[in-house]
Amino acid sequence: MTGGPVVAAPAPGRGPDEVTARRRFVTVSFLFWFPIGMSIATGVLLFTERGMGLAAIAGFYAAHSLTAAAMELPTGGLSDVIGRRPVLAIAGLLNLAAFTLIGLGAAGWAIALGMGLMGLARALSSGPAEAWYVDTVHAHAGPDADLRTGLARGSSATSAALALGTLLGGGLPWLLGLAPGLGEWLTDATGGLVIPLSVPALLGALVEVVFVLYVLSALTEPPRSRTGVRGVVGGVPAAIAAGLRLGARDALIRRILLTASAAGAALAAVELLTPGRAAALMGTAESGALVFAGLACAGFLCSALGSQLAPLVARFAGSSERAVLVSLGLVALGLTLLGLTAHSMSALATTVAVTGYGLVYLGLGAAGPNENDLLHRRVDASGRATALSVQSLSLQLVAAGAGLGAGALPPGPLPWLLAATAVLAGALLWVRRAAPAKPLPDAVPRTETDGSAPVSAHP
Repeated sequence: MTGGPVVAAPAPGRGPDEVTARRRFVTVSFLFWFPIGMSIATGVLLFTERGMGLAAIAGFYAAHSLTAAAMELPTGGLSDVIGRRPVLAIAGLLNLAAFTLIGLGAAGWAIALGMGLMGLARALSSGPAEAWYVDTVHAHAGPDADLRTGLARGSSATSAALALGTLLGGGLPWLLGLAPGLGEWLTDATGGLVIPLSVPALLGALVEVVFVLYVLSALTEPPRSRTGVRGVVGGVPAAIAAGLRLGARDALIRRILLTASAAGAALAAVELLTPGRAAALMGTAESGALVFAGLACAGFLCSALGSQLAPLVARFAGSSERAVLVSLGLVALGLTLLGLTAHSMSALATTVAVTGYGLVYLGLGAAGPNENDLLHRRVDASGRATALSVQSLSLQLVAAGAGLGAGALPPGPLPWLLAATAVLAGALLWVRRAAPAKPLPDAVPRTETDGSAPVSAHP
């Protein structure tokens, strides 16, 4: 991608080697998502315990989603201008503040602010770590280096962090409740500021300190030209505009963005409809929530397994493009199974539904690294994080709309089958191989006076 801010690319062989870069990318991915996983199991319960109604809680999550969507492209462009490491460190600091506010806040404004800060951190983090990994591997081994293995392991680390975090976050308040009087003592000793349900969020804040320190020490980058406020403000809109031109210029990138949209429809259906099915199966909301926590953990593990299998699927299918087709086919099959069993609570139907749930996450996990392998071979370092932000934005916007649509439809097979149809349409985009990329317009090298150095374009 050209037209955005131009960054210096180190000569091949410089910087961390591929194995070291992969290990650091995996560690960063785990450390970022682990505290988020801890907040999943207790979020709604914590807000309820603080006296918030369902309408207020829905508003808190809307603050997170809308902030993340609104800031997705600007923050991707920021990473392409000032560097991956500082943007990731800022994301960690924002999450540190967010988890502290969520864990200690008893007022609605404090919780809303915390959720908004978390959404901003999510937008900041959606591309820089992966962009750093790809930049580093390309710098050390050249543009033809294997990316799928590292991308798969990073995705697996994300899923494993969410799975482990969900179990730990859901189990900590329960463990505190086993010790007689410990929860009450904790509440009384802090004047009600800390309650058992807030412990996972506060532990997440501590993990964010570790994350920021690791990012600053491990994600080394080549020196960038000094960029003042004027350079940053001027460079970010250019990066955003270049990102928005991606789909119009390149058919393969357009497919990737549409596939991300299909994945958003699938996730919206699963995340919105599964908790209700679990509660209906168990008979009470409390026991249904416990079952959903276990099911969510299993889904994250299936996603991690799918990510690990992504390179194997690509070799078996013959290419990354065919691997995306096969993986999305699994997702569509899983959603179909969930739809066909929507009206039944029998043991057989429940087994089939759980299988479908696992297939959805297995397929999404296998598709992601192969899609991103294709994406990174189509863009260069000057816009890599922006491209990832456009991809993430496509997923989030469609997920928001699909969630509203699924909630408005009558319960039963229809919402599931509509999501399956959307994913199947995304899969069919990959039946034919994409045409070679169009030649990119020549980049205009920047002079030393405007604060940037030229970059060699990725073929």
